[in-house]
Amino acid sequence: MESCPRSRWRGRRQLQEAPGRPGLRAPEWLRASLGVSRAARCIVGWRWRWRRRRRRLGRGAGQSVRRAEAMAFWAGGSPSIVDYFPSEDYYRCGYCKNESGSRSNGMWAHSMTVQDYQDLIDRGWRRSGKYVYKPVMNQTCCPQYTIRCRPLQFQPSKSHKKVLKKMLKFLAKGEVPKGSCEDEPMDSTMDDAVAGDFALINKLDIQCDLKTLSDDVKESLESEGKNSKKEEPHELLQAQDSVGEKLGSGEPSHSFKVHTVPKPGKGADLSKPPCRKAKEIRKERKRLKRMQQNPAGELEGVQAPGHPPSLFPPKAKSNQPKSLEDLIFESLPENASHKLEVRVVRSSPPSSQFKATLLESYQVYKRYQMVIHKNSPDTPTESQFTRFLCSSPLEAETPPNGPDCGYGSFHQQYWLDGKIIAVGVIDILPNCVSSVYLYYDPDYSFLSLGVYSALREIAFTRQLHEKTSQLSYYYMGFYIHSCPKMKYKGQYRPSDLLCPETYVWVPIEQCLPSLENSKYCRFNQDPEAVDEDRSTEPDRLQVFHKRAIMPYGVYKKQQKDPSEEAAVLQYASLVGQKCSERMLLFRN
Repeated sequence: MESCPRSRWRGRRQLQEAPGRPGLRAPEWLRASLGVSRAARCIVGWRWRWRRRRRRLGRGAGQSVRRAEAMAFWAGGSPSIVDYFPSEDYYRCGYCKNESGSRSNGMWAHSMTVQDYQDLIDRGWRRSGKYVYKPVMNQTCCPQYTIRCRPLQFQPSKSHKKVLKKMLKFLAKGEVPKGSCEDEPMDSTMDDAVAGDFALINKLDIQCDLKTLSDDVKESLESEGKNSKKEEPHELLQAQDSVGEKLGSGEPSHSFKVHTVPKPGKGADLSKPPCRKAKEIRKERKRLKRMQQNPAGELEGVQAPGHPPSLFPPKAKSNQPKSLEDLIFESLPENASHKLEVRVVRSSPPSSQFKATLLESYQVYKRYQMVIHKNSPDTPTESQFTRFLCSSPLEAETPPNGPDCGYGSFHQQYWLDGKIIAVGVIDILPNCVSSVYLYYDPDYSFLSLGVYSALREIAFTRQLHEKTSQLSYYYMGFYIHSCPKMKYKGQYRPSDLLCPETYVWVPIEQCLPSLENSKYCRFNQDPEAVDEDRSTEPDRLQVFHKRAIMPYGVYKKQQKDPSEEAAVLQYASLVGQKCSERMLLFRN
């Protein structure tokens, strides 16, 4: 049996005799990874090491080490632990196809808290599976700016409404748009964007695509209004109990075009009354019906008897543009052709619902890769799918003041008539819903599921905000102005871009003129502004080395390699002072 100092044996006996005492029991994540016995030995070993280090380095250094260890391991939660990989080479760009134009720094996250990841994406980081990367903005060929939408002020555009109406017509009547539907613009493969870093760690080996938010919609169908009784919506929103009361559904006002007299032999026959749109006729019938039901003309916008009905009804208060929720959850007839349901299931750690649907979800992803991205049938294996889209470093958290589903990584599954047709991979963080990826059944490409899923995620963010007020943004990944097919994300307004130097958010309207002149731009117009969270005290950075936690000021005294210091300082500058003090940088 291994010989240990008496103090270590005493500590082990205390752990066994009083396992419930705070400050002595190893946390769950450590016991799960090392086992109860080894975890106990580690905890005792760490306590014994900092006592010895305290005697050797002095009381001040010993207290710093003890505080770090207590904060990270005895607080009851799992800290963020990362391996950092500085960028060394240029590699192929997945956007402009430059063979040696892209460059980024990355780190492998063994575990990560949702607050740490929130702070990282607010500094330009992004995750793919457990790999977290940040483009070198002033050196890469296609600068990638973090973009976020403000859902609370979001109003769907005309093209967005067309997609929602197309979905409603399909659900209600089973109507499919005529003609071929062009593929939606897709983000380039993520394996090209971060291939150099994946080669370093040999962890991910699959082709990846960023989340699509296309709104290049050419097929538009007018929805026919019917005076049907209001019903409960046939769609479920994110496993929540209700979606709230529907707002007024007044028709928006329409403008009428004045036609000039055509030349003889051309144009309409002026001797006949002008043709009227079917929608105008339906509105006129509705007005006449209201007049018959209420001859006193008490309804606003309805004229009293004795006055001929007007084709141009006065604007009424109820005649407001429909909200996003009104458009999504519009009532369907009882005999609707299809039923759509949206479920949110936790992917990490996997919930029982997620496990039960994993195989079906993988089959959709496999077909998506084969048809949309022309991959061979054996390329997207189930293990690759799991590592890329199911594994996540984010720790699940369910605070009492957070959303009902908690924080962490989830799959938003779109079920049509009992089968999965699309899956959106999302992270729910303290301040936002972050879109990671979308894949769908290619047979339903005509529904523009990229746009539809983005609108559903915006509505989901608004719903989460009702309980968790600070959760009020929707992050859409990276905006790449230099890549024409990647500009569509900027059409979800209002939205902001992240300044790559000061890490403040700037409205996209203010950024576009600068981006027209240069690929790389500093959006903050104040020349004196600096990064408020820049690394000012690198010695306080936390290092995890040889099963011990120590400040970088202690760790660097044990190192003689100058490149080691350069890598650690670069890491500190990229993650910021707050994250460098909370996260543990693994060094071996």
